[in-house]
Amino acid sequence: MPELNTLVRLLREPAPAAAQADALLALCRARAPLERALYLAWRPRSRSYEALGDERLPPGAGDPLQANDEALHAAFAGRRDMPLDELLALPGWLGGRLRRAGWSHGLALNLALGGEPGLLLLAARDAAATPWLGWVGELLGEVMALAGGARRTAPLLAAEPLPALLLDGDGQLLDGNPALHGLAAELGLDDVRELLPSNHRELLRSCLAQARAVQDAPSEQGGRHFLWSFIPDAGQAEVLVRGREASAQIQGEREAAQARRLYRQIIENTSDLISRRTLDGVILDASPSSWPLLGYWPEEMRGQSVLPLLHPDDRKRVARHTRDALEQDGYATLTYRLRHRDGHYLWFETASRAIRETYTGAVVEVVSVSRDITARVRAEENRRRLAEVVEANADLVLFVDAGARPNYANPAARKALNLGEDSLPESLAGLFDEALLQRLAEEGWKAADSQGVWRAEGQLRPLGDGAPVPVSLVLLGHRAAGGERYYSLVARDMTERELREHQQRRHQDELAHSARLVTLGELASGIAHEINQPLAAVVNYAGASQRYLAALGSNPEAAQRVAQGLARITEHANHASEVIRRLRAFLRKGQRRLQALDVNELVRESLGLCAWEAGQGGVAIGQVLAENLPPVYADRVLLQQVLLNLLRNAIEANRERHACAPSAIAIGSALEADGRLCVWVEDNGPGADEETLGRMFTPFYSSKPDGLGLGLSMSRGMVEGFGGTLDARPAADGLRLECRLPAAGEGGKA
Repeated sequence: MPELNTLVRLLREPAPAAAQADALLALCRARAPLERALYLAWRPRSRSYEALGDERLPPGAGDPLQANDEALHAAFAGRRDMPLDELLALPGWLGGRLRRAGWSHGLALNLALGGEPGLLLLAARDAAATPWLGWVGELLGEVMALAGGARRTAPLLAAEPLPALLLDGDGQLLDGNPALHGLAAELGLDDVRELLPSNHRELLRSCLAQARAVQDAPSEQGGRHFLWSFIPDAGQAEVLVRGREASAQIQGEREAAQARRLYRQIIENTSDLISRRTLDGVILDASPSSWPLLGYWPEEMRGQSVLPLLHPDDRKRVARHTRDALEQDGYATLTYRLRHRDGHYLWFETASRAIRETYTGAVVEVVSVSRDITARVRAEENRRRLAEVVEANADLVLFVDAGARPNYANPAARKALNLGEDSLPESLAGLFDEALLQRLAEEGWKAADSQGVWRAEGQLRPLGDGAPVPVSLVLLGHRAAGGERYYSLVARDMTERELREHQQRRHQDELAHSARLVTLGELASGIAHEINQPLAAVVNYAGASQRYLAALGSNPEAAQRVAQGLARITEHANHASEVIRRLRAFLRKGQRRLQALDVNELVRESLGLCAWEAGQGGVAIGQVLAENLPPVYADRVLLQQVLLNLLRNAIEANRERHACAPSAIAIGSALEADGRLCVWVEDNGPGADEETLGRMFTPFYSSKPDGLGLGLSMSRGMVEGFGGTLDARPAADGLRLECRLPAAGEGGKA
């Protein structure tokens, strides 16, 4: 480049300022995209700028003697450059001359030639090229400084590998190293100062005023992050700015800060207790969950030892095990009890990890995460208790999976089924009778799934040669957390219950038989009357027949009279025989025989047994019997005993209220809407209050002075044994007793 060599030579000779200006302008005009170049020297005497070189400016408007450029010269103090449009806006002689010469886009550089201040004006072809002129000015400044042997403002700046620049107190660029310019070019920046923090001017003034460096001021450009250090030189009123890229560091710090915020949110919102403590148990910090868990705020727990909060039975174990585990392994997991503020203890499971000193490895603190497991511990205790109950239960317990395969049997079940210690049956097929297995398959599993429980009775068949055992079976349906079905089968040995029920029935039959004997004794007068009448008639007809036989020879009609007498004798003898038959049937003792019975027929037979007693008391018995009633399934003797008890109670109630006056009772039968058959007896006696109605069927309770209190209680027990009910309620004028029995089915069974 001959223009550059010429300029350097003239600067070093040194040549006159005009010659240096011509060489400088020739160098500038040879470089595109420069359109025009003009050098102006400052003339202190005229207080204006004078053009040097071959190009001149037209005169300005106004009086030349009064014109000056002092404002412009003052504006360049401490500045290296100024945009041309800013210069044109300043008041002064030069601005007007430039406007008349057609200067519009460009840059004015503060550039001295021959030791005298001056301005180099550079005009660009268009406004877009104006930022490029700053680089031209930087380059020319470097060239002229080197050529003239001048001291660089920062001799070591070029050797700095990191971006660095030298600024004056107003933020004007004095110098910059290649790393800085390379970074600006990489980011496409026209002004290297755009790399600095947006408040770099305030930072410059601050560090110069305080004579103190400012470290790591951040800036961001093009998605990249930088940290800048401002190092002041108060004597020169300059600041050296050194930068380094810190994108990875700042990104890491931001991610770390975000992680810390996230961890803080987790700590503040988790239901677990997160704490820091010393190895000796002194709490350094705790999360806010300490309040809902233990009733203490974190501020209250700081500086306190955790040992007093431990259950007395856990203190030594926790202190010894925790310290040893943390020092040796660096972590420990323990379960223990902590005291709540109100005094009760809660179970906690704590995972602790030791934080060690970097160089010595000593434990400096412990970080712990504690979870309240009180509910889990109690649930485990309940499960353990239930397991012990199942193991010790005398009932047979089997656990069955969804495929009806047993997977557990308690000791009672193993003993009853003759199972070995480790053996289980493959299915339930051989364990129960066929009827129970069929019911289980048809309705048991479905009922357990839908209702949770199903009950039945059947026989258990032990493996081997064991005798069948009557059992009461309960099937429970369960659902696991994953939705899988499983079942519990509980079977109770009912052998003893059946024996007790058999004995109870036998005792009840004995008691009923005794009651019938008592009733027969009370009806003895009526029974004697029932038998005496036909016997007296038999005697009378027999005597008359004898007389007719003696007169057969003289009275041919006597034979017919004898035949009539014998017929009457047979009739009355049969009547007496029927009375005795009914008495024998009523007094029959033996096993119960359930059969289909006509209720109305039993009512009429019962009326025959108590008719004489009713007649003696002046009690008329009305019958309101429905026709075409279905039969009931019961024992004939016991049901007749119930009806007789009800009738005699009604007769006695009427006699109590109407001692010397005639009265009436009624007995009736009807089929109710629910399919049950009702037999009722209604009297006109004194009735009963609420207390008496509530105790009427209690054994040994009687409102009569000479009563045993067994009639109604026994009658209710008999009726309930047939699947029915016996109740009492007030009537319009007395008491009404209602016996309801299920009607027999098509097969003759209710």
